[in-house]
Amino acid sequence: MKSQFRHVALIGKYPAAVPGALSGSVRSALEDIAHFLNAKGCEVAFERETAATAGITGYTTLEVAAIGEQCDLVLVVGGDGTMLGIGRQLARHGVPLVGINQGRLGFITDIPLDNYRSLLEPMLEGAYEEDHRSLMHARVFRDGHCVFDALAMNDVVVNRGATSGMVELRVEVDGHFVSNQRADGLIVASPTGSTAYSLSAGGPLLHPSTPGWVLVPIAPHTLSNRPLVLPDASEITIEVVSGRDASANFDMQSMASLLRGDRITVRRSEHHVRFLHPIGWTYFDTLRMKLHWNEGN
Repeated sequence: MKSQFRHVALIGKYPAAVPGALSGSVRSALEDIAHFLNAKGCEVAFERETAATAGITGYTTLEVAAIGEQCDLVLVVGGDGTMLGIGRQLARHGVPLVGINQGRLGFITDIPLDNYRSLLEPMLEGAYEEDHRSLMHARVFRDGHCVFDALAMNDVVVNRGATSGMVELRVEVDGHFVSNQRADGLIVASPTGSTAYSLSAGGPLLHPSTPGWVLVPIAPHTLSNRPLVLPDASEITIEVVSGRDASANFDMQSMASLLRGDRITVRRSEHHVRFLHPIGWTYFDTLRMKLHWNEGN
């Protein structure tokens, strides 16, 4: 059977926008996937930087925005970090994403490169599980003006400065005062991000279908400051009360040198990311594998 997806884009992890920067094995893998897609009747396009850094020619190349407008499936070859960046950019277009992992399987890139053909073929023919992930829309306000605006799939993190002590943060939910927290920082994580920094800081795991955020203090001064699960319909506001050189991070996007009085707001984005997985995929299988639960059983 031929693919139900007509126009498929390939996006790979690349270290820098330098022609030929990717290794020969990565280039070979990308070209092998492209040949496989052609054989299934798909029109294949490469993301422009991927083609340039891999030295791949002979295929249509598109910017990420054009991929969202023109393609009906995107294969992301890399790890979770690559997928996070691409997912944020393509969410507004609603195009589904499939993750092919070059190394250890990730939480959101779950098809191993050495076994991609047997898993991808039925997916191209329409046999797949669909998984929607919520995004956070975060903004930084200074003196009443928005000075930074970003989407995040994993988390929004306010951190203390590298050489300073704790930061003091005032937290509000839907305009209601919650607490003043003195800590090394504060994490607002999505269900997707609950397996990332939030988990390391003692936060709970949230199933991806849970309509919520988790608010997790980082090394709080008051030990009764515990992780708090909130509905994702809420707007969370974090104000910097004191602390030098604090910074805000939105997945891999950063804004350094927050000032006293800066306010970071986090609300649910109108967009979500669509992931496709092989038939039989469950979130619990991913957790068991990645977190090494019941090893040896």
